[in-house]
Amino acid sequence: MTSLTTQDLDRIDKAILRELQRDASISNVALAETVNLSPPACSRRVERLKQHGLVNGIVAHLNPDRLNAGMVVLIGVVLDRSTPTSFSDFETAAQRVSGCMECHVVTGEFDYFMLVRTRDNQSFNKLHAEQLLYLPGVRQIRSFIGLRQVVSTHQIPL
Repeated sequence: MTSLTTQDLDRIDKAILRELQRDASISNVALAETVNLSPPACSRRVERLKQHGLVNGIVAHLNPDRLNAGMVVLIGVVLDRSTPTSFSDFETAAQRVSGCMECHVVTGEFDYFMLVRTRDNQSFNKLHAEQLLYLPGVRQIRSFIGLRQVVSTHQIPL
C-alpha cells in the first residue's frame, strides 16, 4: 500500500481530518453530514486515513487541573557526552519519568526539552529529587515553570 501525502488529500479528506481534530467523538453520521458525504462513504474515507497513518489514534483530552496535573514544567537537559549510547540511555530513562508528556531532541544550548506535568511545587521538587537528578548522562538540568498557558492545541493546520 502506498503512503498518502498531503498532496493526495482532497478537500473532503482535509475536512474530515479537521473535524476529527476538533471532536473525535463525533458520530460517523454527523461527520458525514458535516463533510457532505453518505455515512458509508465517510466511514470508508476515515478508515483509509487511519490505514495510511494520517490518524494515529482517537483520544480524550483530559482536564489537567481537575486531575492534579495543573503545573507545567519545561525542562532543558544538557548531556555530558554526545554519543549514541548516552542519547539512547537518556531517552530510555526519560520515558519512565513520572508526568513526562513530551521529550524532544533539540538544537542549540540544550540537548533535550522535556514537558512534564505535576500537581504543584512540592510534587515537582519530589520528582526532581527522586527522578530527574538520576537521569543517566546528564550534566545540567534547567527547569522552567509555566505561569499561564497562552496556547495549547493538538490540531495540525490543514
